Amino acid sequence: MLLRQLVSRLPPPPPLLRRHLTHSAPRHALTKFLMPAMSPTMTEGGIASWKKAEGDSFAAGDVLLEIETDKATMDVEAQDDGVMAKIIAQDGAKNVQVGTPIAIMGEPGDDLSGADKLAAEGADAPPPAAAAKEEPKEDKAPEPAPKKEESAPVEFPSGGDHIFASPIAKRLALERGIPLAQIKGSGPAGRIVKADVEAYKPAAPAASPAAPAPAAAGAKPAAAPAAAVGGEAEYTDIPLTNMRRTIGKRLLEAKTTVPHYYLTLSVDMGKVLALREVFNSAAAAGGEKPSKLSVNDFIVKACALALGEVPEANSAWMGESIRLYKKADISVAVATPNGLITPIIKDVGAKGLATISAETKALAKKARDGKLQPQEYQGGTFTISNLGMYGIDVFSAIINPPQSCILAVGSTVPTIVPAPEEEKGWKTAQLMQVTLSADHRSVDGAVGARWMAALKRYLENPLTFML
Repeated sequence: MLLRQLVSRLPPPPPLLRRHLTHSAPRHALTKFLMPAMSPTMTEGGIASWKKAEGDSFAAGDVLLEIETDKATMDVEAQDDGVMAKIIAQDGAKNVQVGTPIAIMGEPGDDLSGADKLAAEGADAPPPAAAAKEEPKEDKAPEPAPKKEESAPVEFPSGGDHIFASPIAKRLALERGIPLAQIKGSGPAGRIVKADVEAYKPAAPAASPAAPAPAAAGAKPAAAPAAAVGGEAEYTDIPLTNMRRTIGKRLLEAKTTVPHYYLTLSVDMGKVLALREVFNSAAAAGGEKPSKLSVNDFIVKACALALGEVPEANSAWMGESIRLYKKADISVAVATPNGLITPIIKDVGAKGLATISAETKALAKKARDGKLQPQEYQGGTFTISNLGMYGIDVFSAIINPPQSCILAVGSTVPTIVPAPEEEKGWKTAQLMQVTLSADHRSVDGAVGARWMAALKRYLENPLTFML
């Protein structure tokens, strides 16, 4: 009782002390802004440009920077109000791992003097993605016993051209364009390991009286010596963009791991061309300024209808299962300055030709401008690659996993063919060759043939689109 009376007589604590007692943690603190993953498959990206400079304030919803992914350039918006204390990864930075600190953020009123120290700590710490991608231990083998310089390399009786190397060494050599045959292995029994590939240096070209002056300091060595004509090298090494590097990896994986087979047939496009002309002329006569229908719009629609008729082709190989899709989301290959990308026309079967045409053109423009969002190019159930406008008659395309099929479309060529029996003689037909590349694990040859027959029937009778 006495203690309670004494405490009650004590004066209240000052305001600053009261705040400290009720909020022991500091009200504001500088934080690291990490490289975000703009898509589920993104592991690294580039900094296209910062929209806020050091010291600038920003509000929730403001664009902080543009990030280059493997497919597009995307805006990153602020989630809360704050201040840009320090930028770590500058404009143009490439191959920045997801989870790596790229800036230091604060709140209005914060002391920003500790930003440099916090940035230095972020530079020393490895990003989470790097820790998760530690190389397997197989390349950490103990160094072999020293060999005499005159000893010959170990030879393996494996058919003459087999190279004894670890999987990681093979992958790294493939990515860097290094010939494994020119590398001497330092692993057990002469095996080529990762360190051997990393230490490889191409042989310098032999000097000659007419040789040009050596390259400037800091220039990257070429994979092979460059012959010079008039003092200029005959080739230029172009650094890989994130998009080109990803394209290379995925196409190599698809071509080497997916069991492709190919089906080719000719389609008479005479009725499609005539119907397209009617539609476009009618729209122009109506005084409208619509987007003209293209032949590819008819092909996209016909593919969706054929997928509805043969749903087994509208599938994906998932490893432990085959996924059958209920809607036809058609990926349409678009060439951009940085490489190929496949924006998706969603639920094509439920859309008319005019809608398909408008969406295709809008997505193609966004693709060429590098402004596609991940949901606009990731996914899809079937892909179309059309090179007919380039004069290519027939070609085979590489499947886009996990999809089961891709259709390669050639040009339409006037061709002399036998006329129907009742007409006799010959006639000119507008023939277009199409080739289906299919994954034999999920789409049997007979299924692919049925789908091709359905596609041919729809394209040769385009009025069925309207039924």
